Amino acid sequence: MMDFKPIGIAHSPFRNAGAPPFQSTFSQAEGKIEIFPEYQEGLTSIEGFSHLIILSFFDRADRRALTEQPLSDGVAYHGIFATRHYNRPNPIGISYVTLSGVEGGTLHVSGLDLLEGTPVLDIKPYVPAFDSIPQAVTGWVSAQHIERIRETSIRVQQDIEKNQ
Repeated sequence: MMDFKPIGIAHSPFRNAGAPPFQSTFSQAEGKIEIFPEYQEGLTSIEGFSHLIILSFFDRADRRALTEQPLSDGVAYHGIFATRHYNRPNPIGISYVTLSGVEGGTLHVSGLDLLEGTPVLDIKPYVPAFDSIPQAVTGWVSAQHIERIRETSIRVQQDIEKNQ
């Protein structure tokens, strides 16, 4: 049996499904990761890292899909494990954020792509020597697909800024 408990929650400007950028690398949104008191000791020495990997639980996802169309330009269906779609059997999200400060049990971050109140399962420091694979192959994800995600994320961010 697996027993996962959130260690904290994300606070972001994104309130509605479909609002967050599709990938954190294209987000400029600022937010906070609030760590629950019983886990705050685990933040010791985290301020020395510029970037963090946030593992989250997509608590509002519809967990039934085994195939999905890409969100930005979906025509063809792909197996869920060949996508980063949030509707998955185990809706675990991964976000790469920039750490801009630590205040008690609160991490101030930018590049957030999570809905307000998303449960955070874990935090790991981003270490380029471990986490970057320059020779990786991207399968069906083309340069055009990546550009459409970037453009969509920019539009979403602009819409949010207009409505604030």
